Amino acid sequence: MPTWLTTWYEETFSELIHQFRWSFLPPLMVYFAAGISGLTAIVGAFVVKEYLGLSAAYLAGLAFWAGLPWALKMPLGHLVDVIWRWKALLVYLGAALIAASLLIMFCLIEYRDQMAAIMPVASWFVISALLAPAGYVIQDAVADAMSVEAVPRHRLDGTEIDEATAKQLHTTMQTLGRIALITGSVGVALLNIVMFEGVETLSTEAKADVYANIYLTALFIPLVSVSGVILAAFLNARRRRRLLAEGHDPAAVDEMLNLDGEKTTVNPWYFIGGAGFVALSLAVGIGEVPYAQEIVFAGSMAIVITLMTQLARELPPGKAYALFGTAIIVFIFRAVPLPGPGATWFTIDVLKFDQQFLSVLSLIASVLTLAGMLVLRPYMARKSIVDIVILLTIAAGILSLPNIALYYGVHEVTAPLTWGVVDARFIAIIDTAVESPLGQIAMIPMLTWIAKNAPSHLKATFFAVMASFTNLALSASSLLTRYLNEIFIVTREVKNRETGVIEVPADYSMLGYLLITVALIGVAAPLIAIFVVQRSRLRTTD
Repeated sequence: MPTWLTTWYEETFSELIHQFRWSFLPPLMVYFAAGISGLTAIVGAFVVKEYLGLSAAYLAGLAFWAGLPWALKMPLGHLVDVIWRWKALLVYLGAALIAASLLIMFCLIEYRDQMAAIMPVASWFVISALLAPAGYVIQDAVADAMSVEAVPRHRLDGTEIDEATAKQLHTTMQTLGRIALITGSVGVALLNIVMFEGVETLSTEAKADVYANIYLTALFIPLVSVSGVILAAFLNARRRRRLLAEGHDPAAVDEMLNLDGEKTTVNPWYFIGGAGFVALSLAVGIGEVPYAQEIVFAGSMAIVITLMTQLARELPPGKAYALFGTAIIVFIFRAVPLPGPGATWFTIDVLKFDQQFLSVLSLIASVLTLAGMLVLRPYMARKSIVDIVILLTIAAGILSLPNIALYYGVHEVTAPLTWGVVDARFIAIIDTAVESPLGQIAMIPMLTWIAKNAPSHLKATFFAVMASFTNLALSASSLLTRYLNEIFIVTREVKNRETGVIEVPADYSMLGYLLITVALIGVAAPLIAIFVVQRSRLRTTD
Protein backbone atom coordinates (compact mmCIF):
# COMPACT_ATOMS: atom_id res chain seq x y z
CA MET A 1 0.00 0.00 0.00
CA PRO A 2 1.41 3.47 -0.91
CA THR A 3 2.67 5.55 2.01
CA TRP A 4 0.22 8.41 1.36
CA LEU A 5 -2.72 5.98 1.36
CA THR A 6 -1.55 4.40 4.59
CA THR A 7 -1.20 7.83 6.20
CA TRP A 8 -4.65 8.87 4.99
CA TYR A 9 -6.22 5.67 6.31
CA GLU A 10 -4.58 6.08 9.70
CA GLU A 11 -5.62 9.75 9.98
CA THR A 12 -9.15 9.07 8.77
CA PHE A 13 -10.14 5.80 10.40
CA SER A 14 -7.48 4.33 12.70
CA GLU A 15 -7.12 7.44 14.87
CA LEU A 16 -10.89 7.85 15.11
CA ILE A 17 -11.31 4.27 16.33
CA HIS A 18 -8.28 4.45 18.62
CA GLN A 19 -9.47 7.65 20.27
CA PHE A 20 -13.01 6.42 20.90
CA ARG A 21 -13.99 6.18 24.56
CA TRP A 22 -17.07 4.48 25.99
CA SER A 23 -17.80 7.74 27.80
CA PHE A 24 -18.51 9.24 24.35
CA LEU A 25 -21.52 6.96 23.84
CA PRO A 26 -24.16 8.72 26.04
CA PRO A 27 -23.93 12.14 24.33
CA LEU A 28 -23.71 10.36 20.98
CA MET A 29 -27.06 8.72 21.75
CA VAL A 30 -28.64 12.12 22.40
CA TYR A 31 -27.16 13.45 19.14
CA PHE A 32 -28.36 10.29 17.38
CA ALA A 33 -31.90 11.00 18.62
CA ALA A 34 -31.65 14.45 17.05
CA GLY A 35 -30.53 12.78 13.80
CA ILE A 36 -33.49 10.41 13.68
CA SER A 37 -35.85 13.34 14.23
CA GLY A 38 -35.81 13.60 10.44
CA LEU A 39 -38.09 10.56 10.31
CA THR A 40 -41.09 12.88 10.07
CA ALA A 41 -39.54 15.48 7.73
CA ILE A 42 -40.80 14.03 4.43
CA VAL A 43 -44.19 12.98 5.76
CA GLY A 44 -44.54 16.44 7.30
CA ALA A 45 -44.02 18.09 3.89
CA PHE A 46 -46.77 15.94 2.35
CA VAL A 47 -49.14 16.45 5.29
CA VAL A 48 -48.76 20.22 4.93
CA LYS A 49 -49.19 20.04 1.16
CA GLU A 50 -52.18 17.67 1.17
CA TYR A 51 -54.05 18.60 4.35
CA LEU A 52 -53.20 22.23 5.19
CA GLY A 53 -53.78 25.22 2.95
CA LEU A 54 -50.80 27.23 4.20
CA SER A 55 -48.78 29.48 1.90
CA ALA A 56 -45.04 29.23 1.30
CA ALA A 57 -44.51 32.62 2.96
CA TYR A 58 -46.56 31.54 6.01
CA LEU A 59 -44.54 28.33 6.36
CA ALA A 60 -41.28 30.27 6.03
CA GLY A 61 -42.53 32.59 8.78
CA LEU A 62 -43.43 29.61 10.96
CA ALA A 63 -39.92 28.27 10.44
CA PHE A 64 -38.69 31.54 11.98
CA TRP A 65 -40.73 31.00 15.16
CA ALA A 66 -39.80 27.31 15.28
CA GLY A 67 -36.13 28.27 15.18
CA LEU A 68 -36.33 30.72 18.07
CA PRO A 69 -36.21 28.09 20.88
CA TRP A 70 -32.58 27.54 19.90
CA ALA A 71 -31.85 31.02 21.21
CA LEU A 72 -32.92 29.69 24.63
CA LYS A 73 -29.72 27.66 24.75
CA MET A 74 -28.27 30.64 26.62
CA PRO A 75 -30.18 30.23 29.90
CA LEU A 76 -30.47 26.48 29.39
CA GLY A 77 -26.71 26.07 29.03
CA HIS A 78 -26.10 28.11 32.17
CA LEU A 79 -28.78 26.12 33.98
CA VAL A 80 -26.97 22.91 33.02
CA ASP A 81 -23.76 24.26 34.60
CA VAL A 82 -25.62 25.30 37.75
CA ILE A 83 -27.51 22.01 38.23
CA TRP A 84 -24.73 19.83 36.80
CA ARG A 85 -25.49 16.65 38.74
CA TRP A 86 -29.19 16.82 37.85
CA LYS A 87 -28.85 17.83 34.19
CA ALA A 88 -30.36 14.49 33.07
CA LEU A 89 -33.77 15.75 34.23
CA LEU A 90 -33.71 18.26 31.39
CA VAL A 91 -33.36 15.42 28.87
CA TYR A 92 -36.53 13.86 30.30
CA LEU A 93 -38.34 17.19 29.93
CA GLY A 94 -37.17 17.51 26.32
CA ALA A 95 -38.32 13.97 25.59
CA ALA A 96 -41.81 14.78 26.92
CA LEU A 97 -42.12 17.84 24.65
CA ILE A 98 -40.98 15.88 21.59
CA ALA A 99 -43.46 13.09 22.33
CA ALA A 100 -46.29 15.65 22.72
CA SER A 101 -45.45 17.17 19.33
CA LEU A 102 -45.53 13.78 17.61
CA LEU A 103 -48.81 12.80 19.25
CA ILE A 104 -50.45 16.05 18.11
CA MET A 105 -49.52 15.32 14.48
CA PHE A 106 -50.78 11.74 14.82
CA CYS A 107 -54.11 12.96 16.17
CA LEU A 108 -54.39 15.63 13.44
CA ILE A 109 -54.26 12.88 10.83
CA GLU A 110 -56.35 10.21 12.56
CA TYR A 111 -58.78 12.39 14.55
CA ARG A 112 -58.84 15.61 12.51
CA ASP A 113 -62.50 16.47 13.14
CA GLN A 114 -62.23 15.95 16.91
CA MET A 115 -59.08 18.09 17.06
CA ALA A 116 -60.70 20.79 14.89
CA ALA A 117 -63.63 20.95 17.32
CA ILE A 118 -61.23 22.03 20.06
CA MET A 119 -58.97 24.34 18.06
CA PRO A 120 -58.33 25.18 14.39
CA VAL A 121 -56.17 22.57 12.67
CA ALA A 122 -53.61 25.20 11.70
CA SER A 123 -53.24 26.19 15.38
CA TRP A 124 -52.59 22.57 16.38
CA PHE A 125 -49.96 22.37 13.65
CA VAL A 126 -48.25 25.52 14.93
CA ILE A 127 -48.17 24.14 18.50
CA SER A 128 -46.64 20.88 17.27
CA ALA A 129 -44.11 22.79 15.16
CA LEU A 130 -43.01 24.77 18.24
CA LEU A 131 -42.99 21.95 20.82
CA ALA A 132 -40.57 19.72 18.93
CA PRO A 133 -37.71 22.24 18.57
CA ALA A 134 -38.19 23.27 22.21
CA GLY A 135 -37.65 19.65 23.22
CA TYR A 136 -34.63 19.20 20.97
CA VAL A 137 -32.94 22.40 22.14
CA ILE A 138 -33.27 21.35 25.78
CA GLN A 139 -31.69 18.00 24.98
CA ASP A 140 -29.02 19.58 22.81
CA ALA A 141 -27.90 21.92 25.60
CA VAL A 142 -27.35 18.90 27.84
CA ALA A 143 -25.68 16.88 25.06
CA ASP A 144 -23.17 19.69 24.41
CA ALA A 145 -22.20 19.68 28.07
CA MET A 146 -22.06 15.88 28.09
CA SER A 147 -19.76 15.97 25.04
CA VAL A 148 -17.23 18.06 26.99
CA GLU A 149 -17.66 15.93 30.13
CA ALA A 150 -17.23 12.74 28.07
CA VAL A 151 -13.59 13.56 27.32
CA PRO A 152 -11.72 12.17 30.34
CA ARG A 153 -9.37 14.52 32.16
CA HIS A 154 -7.60 11.77 34.10
CA ARG A 155 -6.46 8.21 33.45
CA LEU A 156 -7.41 5.34 35.74
CA ASP A 157 -4.14 5.79 37.62
CA GLY A 158 -5.16 9.38 38.44
CA THR A 159 -2.63 11.12 36.16
CA GLU A 160 -3.91 14.07 34.16
CA ILE A 161 -4.25 13.72 30.38
CA ASP A 162 -1.95 16.12 28.51
CA GLU A 163 -3.34 19.06 26.53
CA ALA A 164 -2.41 17.69 23.06
CA THR A 165 -4.18 14.39 23.74
CA ALA A 166 -7.18 16.22 25.16
CA LYS A 167 -7.44 18.34 21.99
CA GLN A 168 -7.40 15.20 19.82
CA LEU A 169 -10.09 13.61 21.97
CA HIS A 170 -12.27 16.75 21.80
CA THR A 171 -11.95 16.82 17.99
CA THR A 172 -12.86 13.13 17.84
CA MET A 173 -15.83 13.64 20.17
CA GLN A 174 -17.21 16.52 18.09
CA THR A 175 -16.64 14.61 14.84
CA LEU A 176 -18.43 11.57 16.25
CA GLY A 177 -21.26 13.85 17.36
CA ARG A 178 -21.80 14.95 13.74
CA ILE A 179 -21.46 11.32 12.64
CA ALA A 180 -24.14 10.28 15.14
CA LEU A 181 -26.49 12.92 13.74
CA ILE A 182 -25.92 11.78 10.16
CA THR A 183 -26.10 8.09 11.06
CA GLY A 184 -29.53 8.80 12.50
CA SER A 185 -30.47 10.43 9.19
CA VAL A 186 -29.29 7.34 7.31
CA GLY A 187 -31.45 5.12 9.47
CA VAL A 188 -34.60 7.16 9.04
CA ALA A 189 -34.04 7.49 5.29
CA LEU A 190 -33.92 3.70 5.00
CA LEU A 191 -37.02 3.40 7.16
CA ASN A 192 -38.83 6.02 5.08
CA ILE A 193 -38.07 4.12 1.87
CA VAL A 194 -39.69 1.02 3.32
CA MET A 195 -42.65 2.81 4.89
CA PHE A 196 -43.38 4.88 1.77
CA GLU A 197 -43.26 1.94 -0.65
CA GLY A 198 -46.27 2.10 -2.96
CA VAL A 199 -47.88 4.94 -0.99
CA GLU A 200 -48.44 7.08 -4.13
CA THR A 201 -50.96 4.46 -5.40
CA LEU A 202 -53.00 4.35 -2.19
CA SER A 203 -56.34 6.00 -1.52
CA THR A 204 -56.48 9.17 0.53
CA GLU A 205 -57.61 7.25 3.62
CA ALA A 206 -54.93 4.56 3.30
CA LYS A 207 -52.26 7.19 2.69
CA ALA A 208 -53.34 8.98 5.86
CA ASP A 209 -52.91 5.75 7.84
CA VAL A 210 -49.33 5.45 6.56
CA TYR A 211 -48.60 9.03 7.57
CA ALA A 212 -50.09 8.47 11.03
CA ASN A 213 -48.07 5.28 11.58
CA ILE A 214 -44.85 7.15 10.80
CA TYR A 215 -45.60 9.65 13.57
CA LEU A 216 -46.32 6.79 15.98
CA THR A 217 -43.06 5.08 15.01
CA ALA A 218 -41.22 8.34 15.67
CA LEU A 219 -42.11 8.04 19.38
CA PHE A 220 -38.98 5.90 19.81
CA ILE A 221 -36.89 9.08 19.23
CA PRO A 222 -37.28 10.46 22.78
CA LEU A 223 -36.67 6.94 24.14
CA VAL A 224 -33.19 6.95 22.56
CA SER A 225 -32.14 10.22 24.23
CA VAL A 226 -33.50 9.09 27.60
CA SER A 227 -31.54 5.84 27.24
CA GLY A 228 -28.41 7.95 26.68
CA VAL A 229 -28.59 9.69 30.05
CA ILE A 230 -29.38 6.39 31.78
CA LEU A 231 -26.27 4.88 30.17
CA ALA A 232 -24.21 7.91 31.26
CA ALA A 233 -25.21 7.33 34.88
CA PHE A 234 -24.25 3.66 34.59
CA LEU A 235 -20.83 4.39 33.02
CA ASN A 236 -20.03 7.07 35.59
CA ALA A 237 -20.92 4.70 38.41
CA ARG A 238 -18.73 1.96 36.92
CA ARG A 239 -15.74 4.27 36.39
CA ARG A 240 -16.15 5.60 39.93
CA ARG A 241 -16.00 2.06 41.33
CA ARG A 242 -12.83 1.37 39.33
CA LEU A 243 -11.12 4.53 40.56
CA LEU A 244 -12.08 3.76 44.15
CA ALA A 245 -10.66 0.27 43.69
CA GLU A 246 -7.39 1.89 42.62
CA GLY A 247 -7.25 3.47 46.09
CA HIS A 248 -8.22 7.05 45.22
CA ASP A 249 -10.04 9.25 47.74
CA PRO A 250 -13.83 9.51 47.07
CA ALA A 251 -13.70 13.31 46.89
CA ALA A 252 -10.80 13.14 44.43
CA VAL A 253 -12.69 10.59 42.36
CA ASP A 254 -15.74 12.88 42.10
CA GLU A 255 -13.44 15.68 40.95
CA MET A 256 -11.75 13.44 38.36
CA LEU A 257 -15.13 12.45 36.94
CA ASN A 258 -16.49 15.98 37.24
CA LEU A 259 -19.67 14.49 38.67
CA ASP A 260 -20.65 17.65 40.47
CA GLY A 261 -19.04 19.97 37.94
CA GLU A 262 -16.81 22.81 38.91
CA LYS A 263 -18.55 25.39 41.06
CA THR A 264 -20.42 27.77 38.82
CA THR A 265 -21.36 31.19 40.06
CA VAL A 266 -24.90 31.91 38.99
CA ASN A 267 -24.99 34.77 36.53
CA PRO A 268 -28.54 36.14 36.74
CA TRP A 269 -28.15 37.98 33.44
CA TYR A 270 -28.30 34.73 31.51
CA PHE A 271 -31.68 33.94 33.04
CA ILE A 272 -32.87 37.56 32.84
CA GLY A 273 -31.87 37.63 29.18
CA GLY A 274 -33.66 34.33 28.54
CA ALA A 275 -36.78 35.51 30.38
CA GLY A 276 -36.66 38.77 28.43
CA PHE A 277 -36.44 36.84 25.19
CA VAL A 278 -39.44 34.66 26.09
CA ALA A 279 -41.49 37.65 27.26
CA LEU A 280 -40.67 39.64 24.13
CA SER A 281 -41.49 36.72 21.83
CA LEU A 282 -44.82 35.96 23.53
CA ALA A 283 -45.92 39.60 23.76
CA VAL A 284 -45.08 40.38 20.17
CA GLY A 285 -46.26 37.06 18.72
CA ILE A 286 -49.55 36.78 20.59
CA GLY A 287 -50.26 40.49 20.25
CA GLU A 288 -49.92 40.25 16.46
CA VAL A 289 -47.68 43.30 16.47
CA PRO A 290 -46.63 44.53 13.00
CA TYR A 291 -43.15 43.31 12.05
CA ALA A 292 -43.32 40.86 14.97
CA GLN A 293 -40.64 38.56 13.61
CA GLU A 294 -38.25 41.42 12.92
CA ILE A 295 -38.75 42.85 16.43
CA VAL A 296 -38.16 39.48 18.08
CA PHE A 297 -35.09 38.82 15.95
CA ALA A 298 -33.57 42.22 16.75
CA GLY A 299 -34.29 41.81 20.46
CA SER A 300 -32.90 38.29 20.51
CA MET A 301 -29.76 39.38 18.69
CA ALA A 302 -29.22 42.24 21.16
CA ILE A 303 -29.57 39.86 24.11
CA VAL A 304 -27.23 37.25 22.61
CA ILE A 305 -24.55 39.79 21.69
CA THR A 306 -24.70 41.25 25.22
CA LEU A 307 -24.21 37.80 26.74
CA MET A 308 -21.44 36.97 24.25
CA THR A 309 -19.64 40.14 25.32
CA GLN A 310 -19.84 39.03 28.95
CA LEU A 311 -18.63 35.57 28.03
CA ALA A 312 -15.69 36.96 26.04
CA ARG A 313 -14.34 38.50 29.24
CA GLU A 314 -13.48 34.98 30.36
CA LEU A 315 -11.00 34.70 27.47
CA PRO A 316 -7.68 36.41 26.67
CA PRO A 317 -8.20 39.46 24.39
CA GLY A 318 -6.74 37.75 21.30
CA LYS A 319 -9.03 34.74 21.64
CA ALA A 320 -12.01 36.97 22.41
CA TYR A 321 -11.58 38.88 19.15
CA ALA A 322 -11.10 35.63 17.22
CA LEU A 323 -14.23 34.25 18.85
CA PHE A 324 -16.34 37.12 17.52
CA GLY A 325 -14.72 36.93 14.08
CA THR A 326 -15.33 33.18 13.84
CA ALA A 327 -18.92 33.57 15.03
CA ILE A 328 -19.67 36.31 12.47
CA ILE A 329 -18.35 34.23 9.56
CA VAL A 330 -20.32 31.16 10.59
CA PHE A 331 -23.40 33.34 11.22
CA ILE A 332 -23.40 34.86 7.72
CA PHE A 333 -22.71 31.47 6.16
CA ARG A 334 -25.75 29.98 7.91
CA ALA A 335 -27.98 33.06 7.47
CA VAL A 336 -28.24 32.93 3.68
CA PRO A 337 -31.84 32.39 2.47
CA LEU A 338 -33.29 29.15 1.13
CA PRO A 339 -35.83 28.69 -1.67
CA GLY A 340 -38.51 27.63 0.80
CA PRO A 341 -41.23 24.96 0.44
CA GLY A 342 -42.09 26.06 -3.10
CA ALA A 343 -39.03 24.27 -4.48
CA THR A 344 -40.19 21.01 -2.86
CA TRP A 345 -43.73 21.50 -4.18
CA PHE A 346 -42.29 21.93 -7.68
CA THR A 347 -40.40 18.65 -7.48
CA ILE A 348 -43.58 16.89 -6.35
CA ASP A 349 -46.08 18.46 -8.75
CA VAL A 350 -43.99 19.07 -11.88
CA LEU A 351 -41.03 16.69 -11.66
CA LYS A 352 -43.25 13.98 -10.11
CA PHE A 353 -40.89 13.09 -7.26
CA ASP A 354 -42.91 10.85 -4.93
CA GLN A 355 -42.45 10.11 -1.22
CA GLN A 356 -40.25 7.09 -1.80
CA PHE A 357 -37.91 8.86 -4.24
CA LEU A 358 -37.53 11.80 -1.84
CA SER A 359 -36.62 9.22 0.81
CA VAL A 360 -34.00 7.78 -1.56
CA LEU A 361 -32.51 11.26 -2.02
CA SER A 362 -32.45 11.67 1.75
CA LEU A 363 -30.66 8.33 2.10
CA ILE A 364 -28.05 9.25 -0.52
CA ALA A 365 -27.46 12.58 1.16
CA SER A 366 -27.10 11.05 4.62
CA VAL A 367 -24.77 8.21 3.56
CA LEU A 368 -22.50 10.48 1.54
CA THR A 369 -22.47 13.13 4.26
CA LEU A 370 -21.31 10.49 6.69
CA ALA A 371 -18.63 9.29 4.27
CA GLY A 372 -17.58 12.85 3.47
CA MET A 373 -17.14 13.74 7.13
CA LEU A 374 -14.88 10.73 7.65
CA VAL A 375 -12.87 11.31 4.49
CA LEU A 376 -12.50 15.05 5.04
CA ARG A 377 -11.70 14.80 8.77
CA PRO A 378 -7.91 15.23 8.22
CA TYR A 379 -8.62 18.24 5.99
CA MET A 380 -10.78 19.82 8.70
CA ALA A 381 -8.07 19.25 11.28
CA ARG A 382 -5.51 21.10 9.12
CA LYS A 383 -7.57 23.95 7.67
CA SER A 384 -9.07 27.00 9.32
CA ILE A 385 -12.77 27.75 9.54
CA VAL A 386 -12.26 30.51 6.96
CA ASP A 387 -10.79 28.09 4.42
CA ILE A 388 -13.61 25.61 5.01
CA VAL A 389 -16.37 28.25 4.67
CA ILE A 390 -14.84 29.55 1.42
CA LEU A 391 -14.77 26.01 0.03
CA LEU A 392 -18.35 25.32 1.08
CA THR A 393 -19.64 28.64 -0.25
CA ILE A 394 -18.15 28.14 -3.70
CA ALA A 395 -19.32 24.53 -3.76
CA ALA A 396 -22.85 25.56 -2.78
CA GLY A 397 -22.94 28.12 -5.59
CA ILE A 398 -21.86 25.57 -8.18
CA LEU A 399 -24.24 22.92 -6.85
CA SER A 400 -27.22 25.29 -7.05
CA LEU A 401 -26.95 25.24 -10.85
CA PRO A 402 -28.50 21.76 -11.42
CA ASN A 403 -31.63 22.73 -9.45
CA ILE A 404 -31.96 25.92 -11.47
CA ALA A 405 -31.42 23.95 -14.66
CA LEU A 406 -34.13 21.45 -13.67
CA TYR A 407 -36.62 24.28 -13.27
CA TYR A 408 -35.83 25.51 -16.78
CA GLY A 409 -36.27 22.01 -18.19
CA VAL A 410 -32.70 20.82 -18.81
CA HIS A 411 -33.89 17.25 -18.22
CA GLU A 412 -36.21 17.58 -21.21
CA VAL A 413 -33.10 18.07 -23.35
CA THR A 414 -30.76 15.56 -21.69
CA ALA A 415 -33.26 12.70 -21.40
CA PRO A 416 -33.82 12.22 -25.18
CA LEU A 417 -30.10 12.57 -25.88
CA THR A 418 -29.21 9.84 -23.36
CA TRP A 419 -32.04 7.41 -24.10
CA GLY A 420 -33.87 8.48 -20.97
CA VAL A 421 -30.93 7.95 -18.58
CA VAL A 422 -30.14 11.57 -17.67
CA ASP A 423 -33.67 12.56 -16.66
CA ALA A 424 -34.84 14.75 -13.77
CA ARG A 425 -34.35 12.00 -11.18
CA PHE A 426 -30.85 11.18 -12.44
CA ILE A 427 -29.81 14.85 -12.22
CA ALA A 428 -31.34 15.14 -8.73
CA ILE A 429 -29.45 12.04 -7.56
CA ILE A 430 -26.09 13.24 -8.94
CA ASP A 431 -26.57 16.73 -7.47
CA THR A 432 -27.50 15.28 -4.08
CA ALA A 433 -24.53 12.90 -4.19
CA VAL A 434 -22.05 15.69 -4.83
CA GLU A 435 -23.60 18.28 -2.49
CA SER A 436 -24.42 16.17 0.56
CA PRO A 437 -20.96 15.68 2.15
CA LEU A 438 -20.55 19.43 2.54
CA GLY A 439 -23.54 20.28 4.76
CA GLN A 440 -22.21 19.47 8.26
CA ILE A 441 -18.53 20.20 7.75
CA ALA A 442 -18.49 23.90 8.70
CA MET A 443 -19.77 23.24 12.22
CA ILE A 444 -17.12 20.69 13.27
CA PRO A 445 -14.20 23.17 13.49
CA MET A 446 -16.49 25.64 15.27
CA LEU A 447 -17.59 23.05 17.83
CA THR A 448 -14.01 21.89 18.33
CA TRP A 449 -12.89 25.49 18.90
CA ILE A 450 -15.59 25.92 21.54
CA ALA A 451 -14.84 22.60 23.27
CA LYS A 452 -11.11 23.38 23.35
CA ASN A 453 -11.39 26.96 24.58
CA ALA A 454 -14.42 26.74 26.87
CA PRO A 455 -13.62 27.77 30.46
CA SER A 456 -13.87 24.65 32.62
CA HIS A 457 -16.49 26.19 34.92
CA LEU A 458 -18.68 27.43 32.06
CA LYS A 459 -18.70 24.50 29.65
CA ALA A 460 -22.40 24.36 28.90
CA THR A 461 -22.83 28.14 29.09
CA PHE A 462 -20.05 28.71 26.57
CA PHE A 463 -21.50 26.16 24.15
CA ALA A 464 -25.01 27.52 24.61
CA VAL A 465 -24.28 31.20 24.06
CA MET A 466 -22.20 30.56 20.95
CA ALA A 467 -24.76 28.10 19.65
CA SER A 468 -27.52 30.67 20.26
CA PHE A 469 -25.66 33.21 18.13
CA THR A 470 -25.00 30.83 15.25
CA ASN A 471 -28.51 29.35 15.50
CA LEU A 472 -30.02 32.82 15.27
CA ALA A 473 -28.51 32.75 11.82
CA LEU A 474 -31.12 30.14 10.93
CA SER A 475 -33.81 32.55 12.12
CA ALA A 476 -32.27 35.22 9.89
CA SER A 477 -32.32 32.69 7.06
CA SER A 478 -36.02 32.04 7.67
CA LEU A 479 -36.73 35.78 7.62
CA LEU A 480 -34.86 36.25 4.35
CA THR A 481 -36.60 33.19 2.91
CA ARG A 482 -39.98 34.67 3.85
CA TYR A 483 -39.08 38.02 2.25
CA LEU A 484 -38.06 36.33 -0.99
CA ASN A 485 -41.23 34.19 -1.00
CA GLU A 486 -43.31 37.36 -0.59
CA ILE A 487 -41.54 38.87 -3.62
CA PHE A 488 -41.41 35.76 -5.78
CA ILE A 489 -44.80 34.17 -5.00
CA VAL A 490 -45.02 30.41 -5.53
CA THR A 491 -48.27 28.49 -4.96
CA ARG A 492 -49.18 24.81 -5.19
CA GLU A 493 -52.62 23.54 -6.11
CA VAL A 494 -55.02 23.36 -3.17
CA LYS A 495 -58.33 21.49 -3.56
CA ASN A 496 -61.36 21.45 -1.29
CA ARG A 497 -61.28 18.10 0.52
CA GLU A 498 -65.04 17.57 0.21
CA THR A 499 -65.83 18.93 -3.25
CA GLY A 500 -62.52 18.53 -5.06
CA VAL A 501 -62.83 22.10 -6.38
CA ILE A 502 -59.50 23.87 -6.90
CA GLU A 503 -59.33 26.71 -4.38
CA VAL A 504 -55.75 27.81 -5.14
CA PRO A 505 -54.20 27.09 -8.57
CA ALA A 506 -50.58 26.03 -8.90
CA ASP A 507 -48.22 28.78 -10.05
CA TYR A 508 -44.47 28.15 -10.31
CA SER A 509 -43.72 30.95 -12.80
CA MET A 510 -41.62 32.92 -10.28
CA LEU A 511 -39.68 29.96 -8.90
CA GLY A 512 -36.81 30.37 -11.36
CA TYR A 513 -36.15 33.96 -10.25
CA LEU A 514 -36.33 32.80 -6.63
CA LEU A 515 -33.77 30.03 -7.16
CA ILE A 516 -31.34 32.36 -8.97
CA THR A 517 -31.63 35.06 -6.28
CA VAL A 518 -31.02 32.54 -3.50
CA ALA A 519 -27.94 31.21 -5.30
CA LEU A 520 -26.42 34.68 -5.80
CA ILE A 521 -26.96 35.71 -2.17
CA GLY A 522 -25.63 32.36 -0.94
CA VAL A 523 -22.30 32.93 -2.69
CA ALA A 524 -21.85 36.68 -2.25
CA ALA A 525 -22.78 37.13 1.44
CA PRO A 526 -20.29 34.67 3.05
CA LEU A 527 -17.39 35.76 0.82
CA ILE A 528 -17.98 39.45 1.61
CA ALA A 529 -18.18 38.64 5.35
CA ILE A 530 -14.86 36.76 5.23
CA PHE A 531 -13.22 39.63 3.30
CA VAL A 532 -14.33 42.20 5.91
CA VAL A 533 -13.60 40.11 9.05
CA GLN A 534 -10.15 38.96 7.94
CA ARG A 535 -9.10 42.57 7.43
CA SER A 536 -10.14 43.65 10.90
CA ARG A 537 -8.92 42.96 14.44
CA LEU A 538 -11.52 40.18 14.54
CA ARG A 539 -9.35 38.15 12.16
CA THR A 540 -9.32 34.45 12.94
CA THR A 541 -6.65 31.90 12.04
CA ASP A 542 -8.09 28.83 13.79
